[in-house]
Amino acid sequence: METAVSLPEARPAAPPYPYRWAVLALVLAADIMDLLDATITGIAAPVIAKDLGGGHELSQWLQAAYTLPFAVFLITSGRLGDKYGRRKLFLLGTVGFTLASVGCALATGPGWLIAGRAVQGALGALLLPQGFGILKETFPKEEIGKAFGFFGPVLGLCAVGGPVLGGLLVGADLFGHGWRMIFLVNVPVGLLMVLGTLRWIRPGRPDRAIRMDVRSMLLTAFASAAIIYPLVQGPEMDWPLWSLVLLAAGPVGFVVFVRMQPRRPSPLVLPSLMRNRGYTGGILVVSAFFAAFSGLMLVLSLFLQGPLELSPEGAGYAIAPLALGIAVTAGPAGKLAETHGRRVVQGGIALAFAGLGLLAWMAGPGEWATSGWHLLPATLLTGLGMGLVIPPLFGMILSGLTEEETGSASGVLNAVQQLANSVGVALLVTVWSAYGDHGYAPGSALAGTAGAVAVLLLLALAATYRLPKPADAVPAPADAVPAA
Repeated sequence: METAVSLPEARPAAPPYPYRWAVLALVLAADIMDLLDATITGIAAPVIAKDLGGGHELSQWLQAAYTLPFAVFLITSGRLGDKYGRRKLFLLGTVGFTLASVGCALATGPGWLIAGRAVQGALGALLLPQGFGILKETFPKEEIGKAFGFFGPVLGLCAVGGPVLGGLLVGADLFGHGWRMIFLVNVPVGLLMVLGTLRWIRPGRPDRAIRMDVRSMLLTAFASAAIIYPLVQGPEMDWPLWSLVLLAAGPVGFVVFVRMQPRRPSPLVLPSLMRNRGYTGGILVVSAFFAAFSGLMLVLSLFLQGPLELSPEGAGYAIAPLALGIAVTAGPAGKLAETHGRRVVQGGIALAFAGLGLLAWMAGPGEWATSGWHLLPATLLTGLGMGLVIPPLFGMILSGLTEEETGSASGVLNAVQQLANSVGVALLVTVWSAYGDHGYAPGSALAGTAGAVAVLLLLALAATYRLPKPADAVPAPADAVPAA
C-alpha cells in the first residue's frame, strides 16, 4: 500500500501595495522639482543679476552653484540611502530642498543666493537617487517597467515648460515677489511631498554594514571644483596663473579617481564599467552633448533679454520653439533607437548641428535677427535634433550592463550630466562674454558662441561610434533610466 505524500501548498503571492501609484507620483514630483530648478533660473538670471548685482558671473553661478554639489554628491547619495534608509533620506532631502528654496527667495545679495543654490543642489542630490530604490521596493516586477515609463513624457514636458514657466512667474510678479516666485513655487510642492512621504512611502531595510569611500568622495569634489571655479572666475580676473593650474588639475584628479577605484574596498564606480567600451564612450557623449545644450540655453536667454531687450516672459516664449522641437521628436526617438541604435543619436546630433549653423547665419554679421521670433527656424531645428538624442541616449549607454552594474552606472551618468551642465554654462558664457569684451556686436557674439556649441556637438558625434551598433541596441533595464 502506497503512502500518499502531501506537498506543501504554494503560498499565494502578496498583493501589490495599494498606494504604489501615489508613491510614483511623489518620486516624479521630486524629479520635476529638480528639473524645474535646474532650468527655470536660466530665463530669470538676467533679471536676478540686475536686481542683486553680479552680471554674467552671477548668471553662471546660479547654474554652477546648483549642479556642482549635485554632481559631487549624487554618486554617493545612493549608497547613503542603502546604508541609512531611502525613505529617511527622501524625507530629509525634501524638507531640506524646500527650506533651501525659501532661503534663495529671501536672498538680498549674490553671495546669499549662490550659497542657497549650492545647498539646494546638495539636498537635491540627496533626494533624487532614493526614488529608484523606493520604486523597486514598492512595485512588483511585472509593473516596474510601466512605472518607469512615466518618467520620459513627464520630464520631457517639464523640459518644454521650464523656461516658459520661469518667464511667466517673473513677468506675473505675483504678490510683488518678482523673480523670487521661481523659488517659492517649491514650497507648496515640498509640503505636499512631505505629507505624502509620511503617509505612503514604507520604511525600507537599511544596510548599516555598507562602508562609505570618503577619500573618493573628496577627490571627486576637488576635481569638479577645480574645473568649474576657474571657468567662472578666470575671465573676471584675466586668467591668473592659479586658475590655469586648477583647470589642469581637475582632469588629472578624475584620472586618479578612476585609477584608484579597483583598489578601493567599496568603490564608488565599479571597475568593470571603466572597461566597457560602450559605457565609456557614452560618458564622452553625455559630457559634450549636455555641456553644449545647457550652455546654449543660458546664452540664448542672455541674448534675448540683453541686446534684444525682451522681458523674461518674452524670452521664455522665444526659447519655447527649441523646447517644442525636443517634444516633437522625443516621442518617436525611443522606438527608432530600438531598431536603428546609435544612428538615431547621430542623426539627431547632425540635425542640431545644422540648426546651429542656421542660428549663426541668422544672428551673424547681417544683424537682422532683431527679435526672438527671427531665430525660430534655427531654434526649432536645433530642438528637433536634440529630441532625437536625449530619450534613447541613456538607455543605449546602459544596455548590455549587468544588473549589478546598472545602479552604479546610472548614478555616475547622472553625475556626469550635472557636471557637464556646469562646465557648459561656464565655458559658453565665457565665450559669449569674450566676444563682447573684444567689441563684437551681440549678433556676432551669438554666432561665435553657436560655433563653440557646434564644436562640442562634433566631439559628441565622434564619441557615438563607441555606442552599440544598431544590431546590438537593446532597451536598458527599466530601473537604469536616469531621473533627470
